[in-house]
Order: sequence, then C-alpha cells, then structure tokens
Amino acid sequence: QVQLVESGGGLVQPGGSLRLSCAVSGSIFSINAMGWYRQAPEKERELVASITNSVSTNYADSVKGRFTISRDNAKNTVSLQMNSLKPEDTAVYYCNADVSLAPTLFRRNYWGQGTRVTVSS
Repeated sequence: QVQLVESGGGLVQPGGSLRLSCAVSGSIFSINAMGWYRQAPEKERELVASITNSVSTNYADSVKGRFTISRDNAKNTVSLQMNSLKPEDTAVYYCNADVSLAPTLFRRNYWGQGTRVTVSS
C-alpha cells in the first residue's frame, strides 16, 4: 500500500504565502510524476502544478509566476510554495503521485486526503 500525507494548509490573507508538503510512503519502487490539484466549492478538480522525475514542471496559467513546485526524491516528498495568494486560490489542495510499486513495478496513481487553503482578509 501507498499513503500520501499532506500538510501546510490553513488561512492566509491575500498577498500572503503558504507552503504545502506531501510525503509519500509505502511499497514504492519509484515515483514518476507528482502533482498538486485543487478543488474549489462547486467546481471541478483542476491541475495546479506537476513535476516529473526529471524535474520538468508544468503550471496552470492562473498560478504561473506565483507558485513553485519542487520534489525531494530522497525523501519521496513534493512541495508547493504558494506566494501572492489570492481569494480565488481558496480550495482543497490534493497531492497526487504516479507510483511504480515494489516489487511488481505495477504503476498506480494515488491521491492524498486533501488540505484546505483559505485566502481571506
């Protein structure tokens, strides 16, 4: 089994910063792409940012220049640094990982439980 545990959400004022972290554990051979998604009330879940195992990144247009995704392969973690936060960034943020399992090498996609980010004055 594989578990994703997120941390770092909370309440922040507009213009502020938060850092989300996600730790992946379990029967892991390797982690391929990792990413952060978000879901605002009454909206569909959307990709915020992703990072491959070769550290190639991709960002939603709405967060480019404000958010930075990074990963630590030694620790099996992915982080999202969020700066210049806006009220429209308010959502539940989910960590996602594409994992090759040990020892079978089967690939599975996993989600974290979500962490709430609220941007409000």
